[in-house]
Amino acid sequence: MTPALLAPDRLAEVMEATWPPAKAWREGPFLCRDGAGGGKRVSAASCEDAWTSADLDRLDAQGQGLMLIRATDTALDAALAARGWRIVDPVVAYAAPVADLTADLPPLAAFAHWPPLEIARAIWAEGGIGPARVSVMERVAGPHAAIMARQGDRPAGAVFVARHGTDAMLHALEVREGLRRNGVGETLLRAAANWAAGAGATRLSLVVTARNTAARALYTRLHMQAVGQYHYRMK
Repeated sequence: MTPALLAPDRLAEVMEATWPPAKAWREGPFLCRDGAGGGKRVSAASCEDAWTSADLDRLDAQGQGLMLIRATDTALDAALAARGWRIVDPVVAYAAPVADLTADLPPLAAFAHWPPLEIARAIWAEGGIGPARVSVMERVAGPHAAIMARQGDRPAGAVFVARHGTDAMLHALEVREGLRRNGVGETLLRAAANWAAGAGATRLSLVVTARNTAARALYTRLHMQAVGQYHYRMK
């Protein structure tokens, strides 16, 4: 891994800005989030300061049952494991300079738009990215766009991309079943990089579950570098 490409604190900041919770508040050393049904990433608490066993007791009493565990949270990870919290969805973060990912794409191979077209919403819904997660996209304050890809004159995939400072982050990449492994994912990523370059970003990042080996193979082939990892603990 090459943390210098995207430091963990910066990764967390960009992720929060480009995929924001509906509400966030502090409970002692923990930042808690309400994702309003938008998935784990916007619903998990995270540790921001030194903690004690009493802090964990308070979280238990309040019913917090999902914690994002970063690579530096080894003691917290062990403490939650001892309390019976199980590991869920290990995640790997990737990043690359935007200039390394941009490409000339055929006309109408993919195009950016906002608000999302109904067909983009339908493609997301087919992959389990429903209205609550689209609402996460709508909460983003900075520049953002939906991108739809086409293959053979058919809508083939959709992705969301947003910029925070000079960083852009990609979310909700979905390719229609039956059209996968035909280059649609790469087209979406290249189109997102093209949008990011036009929006003034110099780096593009994303996160993907560790078990998604097909997507990770694509990112590696495009010379994106693994820059971090995290997982969740669920009570």
